[in-house]
Amino acid sequence: MAIAQRYGEGQRILITGGAGFVPSHLVDALVGRGAHVVAVDNFVTGTESNLAHLADNPLFTFVKADVSDGLPHDPALAGRFDAIMHFASPASPTDFEQLPIEILRVGSVATLHLLERALQDGARFIMASTSEAYGDPLVHPQPESYWGNVNPNGVRSVYDEAKRFSEAATMAYHRSRGLDVGIVRIFNTYGPRMRPDDGRAIPTFIAQALRGEPITVHGTGEQTRSICYVDDLVRGILLLLDSTQTGPINCGTEHEMSMRQLAETIAVLAGSSSPVTYVPRAVDDPEKRRPDLTLARTLLGYEPQVGPEDGLRRTIRYFAERVQN
Repeated sequence: MAIAQRYGEGQRILITGGAGFVPSHLVDALVGRGAHVVAVDNFVTGTESNLAHLADNPLFTFVKADVSDGLPHDPALAGRFDAIMHFASPASPTDFEQLPIEILRVGSVATLHLLERALQDGARFIMASTSEAYGDPLVHPQPESYWGNVNPNGVRSVYDEAKRFSEAATMAYHRSRGLDVGIVRIFNTYGPRMRPDDGRAIPTFIAQALRGEPITVHGTGEQTRSICYVDDLVRGILLLLDSTQTGPINCGTEHEMSMRQLAETIAVLAGSSSPVTYVPRAVDDPEKRRPDLTLARTLLGYEPQVGPEDGLRRTIRYFAERVQN
């Protein structure tokens, strides 16, 4: 099936967390369509460099603000938006420990502020949820109908439960207020603009391999993830935006591999002799993670295109220019 493009030239789109890894790529894609994009970020985890190339683009405006405090009175935010895409949130294991309150606020208070604004504007509201909504899943692969296995008060819970609250709030506005919404559950994504020190496996492994340091794998390394290159994820998100689907809909790939295999693959692709070593496994670290993409395929016509080796090579090239200096 084919989803017709509904959002692009002449329309105004707000993206929260716009200076972050995934949202900055989303900004690029929508500006490329000719949309007027306003990105909001407070630089807690996002960086100015991710958007620097758009500084002189008349289709792009940046507003520095914390959306957990509500949208500020800024001329760029005064007009009506056709779509509001809520992608603001720290999202790495390191962030779960260092920024727990910020994660909870942006997943609750900020979500409510933005839902109200979408209702006021009559905008389509796209909520970035996560595979973490499934916790340490007892069903594999994970379909959207699975309710998950989440520790509600562990270290990871600030992110898991904030996103689950965001989903509940989004659906409440849809059911009770008639708001046009879409929820995407994002699986493990990687690519250029990730923070090398954010604690996630791929940037950590790449940085260690490029420096010739031991690659530190948690536990036995047999736990698995399905890794998705950022271009594939952005394409899936735009399909959801253009569609009339509510979701939640999984977005990712089925390229499942163990952490040990991932570390060894990165070492080979980076031309590194770094050995793989093992460290204690983090609490509540999921054993397996792979999306059931049936809904994404049947409702959106989504199909990932970038294989893991190709995507990892591109990401290694990006980090090679930064990590070794």
